[in-house]
Amino acid sequence: MELLIIKSRDHYFRFQGDSYNTCPMNKASVFPMEQVAEVQVFKKKLENDGFADAAIYRLTIIEEPFLE
Repeated sequence: MELLIIKSRDHYFRFQGDSYNTCPMNKASVFPMEQVAEVQVFKKKLENDGFADAAIYRLTIIEEPFLE
């Protein structure tokens, strides 16, 4: 499974409506690949707000059994 996330240096972002906050990775907003246009809009907003190095990252999730 692949998802999109936005990151700027050590900052991850959680988006709620038109606002956002920085957060740890496990609290960040993730988006399916089909929402790439929406993610690009969020990235542009961050750049306009001073996060010039904001970038979109692809997260790859691999599901496998947990063995103890």
